[in-house]
Amino acid sequence: MTMIMSSRPKDANLPYIERVLNLPALIGKKSHFLFRPGQTGKTSLIHHTLKGVKVYDLLDTSIYLALSQSPGRIGQELTAKDRLVVIGEIQRLPEFLNEVHRLIETRGIQFLLTGSSARKLRRGGVNLLGDGQGQSICTSSSTKN
Repeated sequence: MTMIMSSRPKDANLPYIERVLNLPALIGKKSHFLFRPGQTGKTSLIHHTLKGVKVYDLLDTSIYLALSQSPGRIGQELTAKDRLVVIGEIQRLPEFLNEVHRLIETRGIQFLLTGSSARKLRRGGVNLLGDGQGQSICTSSSTKN
């Protein structure tokens, strides 16, 4: 059900623009949200900086349906080796944040939760990873010159 970030993204023929944001250093401390509008390079950034991590892309209908019907499934799939997990487009399944919070607390897994709409999460009144677990990152055009 997951996709390991080792295959080339769909825009692999386009030149990659280096970003200033150092995801591995940032995520080494705690889980984070990464919110940016669609088609702004979130997937490319993850592909180039976080190789070999498990990615749950909620735009993939089969992954979305599986996790919406059984949120605990992610806990069954993750192994002790999985210290960092990416969940893409988290605003599509805001109630899933309860399961993410549980895995952070019980297993110490770090999450990078990406999305294009922080507003949808805030409007839903859902668990936004309290207790200092989640930090929001909203980057502008932070590219290296």
